[in-house]
Amino acid sequence: MSELRWHPLLEQWVVVTAHRQGRPQLPADWCPFCSLPFKYDVHLYPNDFPAFEGRCDVVLYSPEHTLLPSQLPVEQWEKVINLWARRTVELEADPSVKHVAIFENAGEAVGVTMPHPHGQIYAFPFIPPRIEKELASVARSEPCLYCQILAKELENATRMILKSAYFDAFSPYFARFPYETCIYARRHARSLNDLTAGEKADFASIFSQMRKKYDALFGFPMPLMMVLHQNVHFYVEFLPLQRSPTKLKYLASVESAFGTFLEDVTPEDAAAQLRAV
Repeated sequence: MSELRWHPLLEQWVVVTAHRQGRPQLPADWCPFCSLPFKYDVHLYPNDFPAFEGRCDVVLYSPEHTLLPSQLPVEQWEKVINLWARRTVELEADPSVKHVAIFENAGEAVGVTMPHPHGQIYAFPFIPPRIEKELASVARSEPCLYCQILAKELENATRMILKSAYFDAFSPYFARFPYETCIYARRHARSLNDLTAGEKADFASIFSQMRKKYDALFGFPMPLMMVLHQNVHFYVEFLPLQRSPTKLKYLASVESAFGTFLEDVTPEDAAAQLRAV
């Protein structure tokens, strides 16, 4: 099983998961999510190779194996969102869970091992360092730092991509990845469960539009990471790894060893291109 080891120099946990080394890698002739002995619409599936001894879930977006996330209808995303919200409540009720991480890895360049449309939910037994750093920054700011960021993006508007009734999608001024975007709740709501039914439906719509834009940008499915943040102010970030139609963004020494990101595409250009799609 997994083992937590403390990194004394970085003061953060490293998770040793040697048992996951043997997990299937894009099998061509079978799919465990297609062979479930029952019908489903969206489904929560216990990860066969969990990163932690606690809960690591797979969220199956659809029973259709070849359907891309960008091809899911808005109504299907609403069902996924409701599952995310319900599972968040269940996991946050466990005192051993310190952080609920809802995310998706899309594309072989990101390391996807199963092509079936799905995301994941990890119940962290500790607060991840990125979240810990973010929460510390927010705690030093008054009013809400997220609200300040959104207000500045709305005021500038050059990096805005989509606006809906309750949400705004933009490429942030401080983007680290090429074509990185965020979707921020316009109202100061902490989590999915703080959203009204109308806000959830609106979120499903703008979320779906962003997925379509990404896959239309270069004419093929965009390899990316999608992360939900439900800590202080609800938002979503998309972190793509494609910096041009023919080039990937590799996290090499400067990014991986020094933690300093080199941005290949200006957020202003990224937003303009995504708006135009």
